[in-house]
Amino acid sequence: MTGKRTIAVMQPYFFPYAGYFRLLAACDVFVIFDDVQFPRRGRVHRCQMSPGRWLTLPLAPMPFVTLIKNLRWASDARSTLDKRLAVFGLPDRAATPVSERISRYLTGPLGDMTGYLEEGLRLTADALDLEPEILRSSNIDIDPTLRGQERVISIVQALGGQRYINAPGGRSLYEAEAFREAGIDLHFLVPYAGRFPYILPALCGDHLADLRDDVRTTSRWTA
Repeated sequence: MTGKRTIAVMQPYFFPYAGYFRLLAACDVFVIFDDVQFPRRGRVHRCQMSPGRWLTLPLAPMPFVTLIKNLRWASDARSTLDKRLAVFGLPDRAATPVSERISRYLTGPLGDMTGYLEEGLRLTADALDLEPEILRSSNIDIDPTLRGQERVISIVQALGGQRYINAPGGRSLYEAEAFREAGIDLHFLVPYAGRFPYILPALCGDHLADLRDDVRTTSRWTA
C-alpha cells in the first residue's frame, strides 16, 4: 500500500475525530493499543458530539491502573447507554446503510468492552473505505516488560514494519534516533485541520463522501 510496510499503534477511541482515521488511511497495519493503562480523561470511552458535549460509555468502577483490555461495562450499561443516546437523538431514523449499521451497533449487544471499541473502529474504517489489517497489541508476542517507545519499536519489528506513523501529538514521546537504530522510519501526521471534528454525527448524516475525501486528503505526514 505505502511502499515500506507501515505500522500505526493507537489506543482504541470511541468514534474519535476524523483526524484519528488518517492513521488507518496511512498504514498497512493498525494496532489497537489495548494492553496499556486506561486514560480516564481521554477518548477511549467517550465521543465528542459537538463543542463541550460528550457521549460517554458507562463503565464499571475499576482501579486506576486498569488496562484498556480489562475494562468492563457497568451493571446497568445497556439502559444507561440508551438514555445517553436519547439525549443526542440517537439512534435516529437511519437514512443511509452506514447510519443503519451504526444504529444497530449502538443499540445492540455490548459484549466485551474492547471488542465493542474494536467493532466501532472497524465499522468506521469500512464506511470510509479504509482497509488496513487491524490487530490488538495484546495478541502480539513481545516482551511484556517493555515500556514507551521501546514497546512500540518491538511491536513494529514483530510485524515486519519499516515505517511507523504516529499522531501529531506524539512527537514528545519518541526519539527518531532510536527508531533509526532499529531500522524504522519515524513519521508524524500533520495536524488535522479538516472539516469533521465530530465523526459520529458526520457518519449518521449525508456527507459520507465528503468525510472520506477529508480523511484521505489530510493523511499527510512529516519527519
